Amino acid sequence: MQSVCIIPARMGSSRFPGKPMSKLLGMPMIEHIFHRCRLHEGFDRVIVATCDQVIADCIEAAGGEAVMTADSHERCTDRVQEGIDNLKLDLADDDLVLMVQGDEILVGPDMLAEMQRVYETTGGPVVNLVSRLYRIEDHEDPNTVKVVVAPDGRLLYLSRAPIPSRARAATVPMYQQTGIIAFAKSHLDRFSALPQTPLEKLESVDMLRFIEHGDTIMAVKTEIETIGVDTEKDRARAEATLAENPSTALYIDRAAAS
Repeated sequence: MQSVCIIPARMGSSRFPGKPMSKLLGMPMIEHIFHRCRLHEGFDRVIVATCDQVIADCIEAAGGEAVMTADSHERCTDRVQEGIDNLKLDLADDDLVLMVQGDEILVGPDMLAEMQRVYETTGGPVVNLVSRLYRIEDHEDPNTVKVVVAPDGRLLYLSRAPIPSRARAATVPMYQQTGIIAFAKSHLDRFSALPQTPLEKLESVDMLRFIEHGDTIMAVKTEIETIGVDTEKDRARAEATLAENPSTALYIDRAAAS
């Protein structure tokens, strides 16, 4: 079984234009994510898929692999799929494609290893990392996609509303969806072929499409709070957290010296 990690990234973010090249600890964000994904040794290849030459140049200068894609994609899954097609990767239906969105700055090797383990042991065609929320304001923030998970690990629902409800309990398990998702190659293809669904449109959450069509998404929980960088405020918060994260030292000094 082949396992590839693909990192979709583009400069044209509406809320934070140019964010992949914004610097944290002196290094562009996209380069951090590339190095952090490479810390997991279970991938055959780690590839950045982008429509921006400046991002490709950055990754190639860091010793990595980048593939150019169209600038018209609305969904990161479409960019991932085009990257696979453009590289002519010969992937079987059950080969693993692990997507890490280009703003998931705290992705770490332990998370990726656990996702790969769950994919290989459960046969679940889609595995989504979900991370613990520790602040009530994040649970109530409509920009944060919250999740509820069954005892057997199946992801039951995703919403921008604060789920599960805190109305009848002092504390509830609060988790958010991350942009770190593993697909069987066949299900990455299937996602693009399926029509959009009512709840997907209502919540503006892509993965609801699988649930509404009866597919299983397995959740991998991490108690490490992840940060998806969408604003300058997020970038500053992520930079402070990154400085204390144990994975950072595994690559940043080596990259600075090279």
